Amino acid sequence: MRCVVIGLGIQGRKRLAVAGTEAVATVDPVVADAHYQRIEDVPLDIYDAALVCTPDRQKVDILRYLLSSGKHVLVEKPMLAERSEILSELLELARQNRVACYTAYNHRFEPHLARVRELLDQDAIGRVYQVRLFYGNGTARDVRNSPWRDQGLGVLVDLGSHLLDLVLYWFGPRKRHFQAWAWNCFENRAFDHFVFGSPGMPFLELETSLLSWRNSFKADIYGEKGSLHVDCLCKWGPTSLTIRHRVLPSGAPTEEVSVLKCPDPTWKLEYDYFKKACDTAGSNLENDIWIHSVFQQLSLQVGKGLAA
Repeated sequence: MRCVVIGLGIQGRKRLAVAGTEAVATVDPVVADAHYQRIEDVPLDIYDAALVCTPDRQKVDILRYLLSSGKHVLVEKPMLAERSEILSELLELARQNRVACYTAYNHRFEPHLARVRELLDQDAIGRVYQVRLFYGNGTARDVRNSPWRDQGLGVLVDLGSHLLDLVLYWFGPRKRHFQAWAWNCFENRAFDHFVFGSPGMPFLELETSLLSWRNSFKADIYGEKGSLHVDCLCKWGPTSLTIRHRVLPSGAPTEEVSVLKCPDPTWKLEYDYFKKACDTAGSNLENDIWIHSVFQQLSLQVGKGLAA
């Protein structure tokens, strides 16, 4: 597959490295070593797909151009629009032109998070009662200094989108009502800390922060027969998965602990997944429509739009 990388920031450089020799051109209006400044300047006959790593506001127009031109697209999360109908239009455009349109959520390819999916599918902990997720890093100052990132719903869109995608990955697109429980702008104009969740089964508690000075990811999933616990992501160091088996009527559970230390495998695994999606013109924009609906619910509660 021949691909073009659009946007040569941190994510774009990672995508470029993974694509290797399959990357035939790069596009960026301000980076000196990019081959082109605009995607419209790239000859259509030299590439089959594009990896879109641009600021959020630019994505819709770029995707419209690429999908209309019959090009497969991987776009960095989150895939936002002013209205969810715009995402539906992009999905229909991809279907009409028989091309893949895939929004990248690389944490689905974390080995322990994928193992959680398998265990849930196997009913390993029975009926799931409660899910508690935390995702935090220490990038508040980087975001504040960015010319475009410190806006709208802030960390909710940035890191919260990953947590919502994991909810989709593990439990599917159930109709749920989400509630904003705490939202703070400690250092930034946009939210740098956000806590939200959803009642029902399972009960969801989700927290995101740009003020976690030690990067941290934690997942705790409690069910009738036991619980699952993930601590850390591969990109930050050793990551562990603990499986606890409930002892009835009460008592210390038995447990299995798996620790993995390896370079981050998710970028390569996701790129390979995308190439297979291109063979079948697969799209996951339905997920974006669901995530967008959650953002809309929460934005109404906190009185702030997706972009500001």
